[in-house]
Amino acid sequence: MTNTTRTPRLGRRRSAPVFLALATTVALALTGCVAGEGSALVSDDEETEAGWSSDVLNIDFATYNPLSLIIKDQGWLEDELGGDVTVNWIQSAGSNKANEALRAGAVDVGSTAGSAALLAASNGLLIKTIDIYSQPNWAAILVPAGSDITEVSQLAGRSVAATKGTDPYFFLLQSLAEAGVAAGDVDVQNLQHADGKAALESGAVDAWSGLDPLLSTSVATAGSTIIYDNIDFNSYGFLNATEEFLAASPDLAQLVVNAYEKARAFAIEDPEATAAILAEVAGIDPAIATAVVTERTNFDIDPVPGDAQHDVLEVIGPIFVESGDVASQDAIDKALDSLFEPSYAEQADPSALG
Repeated sequence: MTNTTRTPRLGRRRSAPVFLALATTVALALTGCVAGEGSALVSDDEETEAGWSSDVLNIDFATYNPLSLIIKDQGWLEDELGGDVTVNWIQSAGSNKANEALRAGAVDVGSTAGSAALLAASNGLLIKTIDIYSQPNWAAILVPAGSDITEVSQLAGRSVAATKGTDPYFFLLQSLAEAGVAAGDVDVQNLQHADGKAALESGAVDAWSGLDPLLSTSVATAGSTIIYDNIDFNSYGFLNATEEFLAASPDLAQLVVNAYEKARAFAIEDPEATAAILAEVAGIDPAIATAVVTERTNFDIDPVPGDAQHDVLEVIGPIFVESGDVASQDAIDKALDSLFEPSYAEQADPSALG
């Protein structure tokens, strides 16, 4: 994992906010306490001099979450916190890695696919989804250039790379089920996304259930072919926070969601700048980044976790039990009933960042 505090600002710079006045900070903190259901008020000795509930905020960034890249690039959190709170940015290489960081307490807020959030919560990770950052078409099944495989049904008896605990893995399971292929009839190689791409292009596996922007890069640079693409098999992008963090720092949680909603407006208004930021961080061609941002990602959605996400996860949940990733449907149901904390997104105020 990479831990940094600031990157060069590549996107169009917005006006720099002034430091919060004490009254404004107190108001924000109180708003956050309302937003964090069950949150405890923070005692005076736990607050920073500026009134924030903690002097450290650990948050992830990921190339599969362009909004996180915008926030990191623009420095909005650092500007708003004014040096009173240290912002540690930690890179997530995949939803599974974000969940590992949340479980270990290495990050307070992490970005995953919805399927990965449900999987983690069903297996005991105490997290809440506080914002929906995108509706991506980020997963698909690819074969290497020149492959004789043209449809999912032909994957029986073949090797397929996929990162367990992430949307592409569950995309693969759903695709196999739809094609009438038992998951046990496929040799699934559990490789991190970048390793899966390398394995596909080297011929070490017959197919890869991949994730953007690596997926689009493989198509553009290595001639890999998408044999199956279905946006309905992708879950949404979930922004998750640990319950411990929400109880202790609802003010910082609200600030993060405010920043996400400012980044959403940025991405919708300026996809070119968004793609430039993604291209720089991911080390990919700007044209590929533009395709990911404009063709395979929908940012113009309701950020409040609710029925749309619930409906998708209701379909994916039983697959966890069938695949042995979760012990019972009861665990799925309990997690799904308690996963969403919509109040932060409901009260999001991008203008509060200046």
